[in-house]
Amino acid sequence: MTPDPFNDLDPAQTVNVLPRHLAGPGPADVRTAWPFPFDADWTVHQPDQGTAFTVSPCMRLWTSFVPEPDKPSKGTWTTAANRVPFGQEVWRITFDATTPVELLHDVHTELLDLYHEDPHSDRDRLFEDDTAPHDAYGALFRSGWSHSVKTNGTQTFLSPDGLGGVRHQYATDGSHELAWRAWAGYLSEPQWQARFSFHTPTTLVAALTASMASTEPLSRTATEVPVHNRPHLYLATATPNRPPSFPPAAPPPPGRGPGRNR
Repeated sequence: MTPDPFNDLDPAQTVNVLPRHLAGPGPADVRTAWPFPFDADWTVHQPDQGTAFTVSPCMRLWTSFVPEPDKPSKGTWTTAANRVPFGQEVWRITFDATTPVELLHDVHTELLDLYHEDPHSDRDRLFEDDTAPHDAYGALFRSGWSHSVKTNGTQTFLSPDGLGGVRHQYATDGSHELAWRAWAGYLSEPQWQARFSFHTPTTLVAALTASMASTEPLSRTATEVPVHNRPHLYLATATPNRPPSFPPAAPPPPGRGPGRNR
């Protein structure tokens, strides 16, 4: 059995870990998950307890965080859009609160870019994004994720460790509500899930898949890393002023050393 490299660490020690989908959620901080300019008319409501939410100046975008500490998901992050203020919802994204907060940050950063692009574009990319699905696949292929296709239009990608997944369902009729799903662990009992409804800009899905496949490690204290994920993580002690190295907890596949840009 491979020794647990976390055993010799102080619980408060900060470490860098890969792969990102197994790092654990990190602090549930709305200001980390939402990189919106709150000093530029983005409304934010952040109580000490209960639901937090933010609304764009045009009131077409809103996001919320509902903590539910007694549930396995620990709560839900939701982002949604409507074409006109207070109009009918066009698309929706939900993340379990157990999702690594850096993944949420990357998706919302891309959302903010789309929002800023709209006034300077002849197309409203929040609702008319022409990004092709293969742009969301690319980062996964480059990182060695497996790929399977079913005749019903479902494509599934699994990480090399088998503990991360992305599924894409092409719309075959108007009955489908879920276009994309991402998860960590096993789909039958995921550690976290992200769900994207149909009409969600594919650019936002691509931001998530790129973040999941990234070789940029995530920082956690030793106690923040889920115990059941430790055998599957590459670990390096955070050292100031020196690029981290990542000796694997278990030998990686040939040519796939941790920390290498793919």
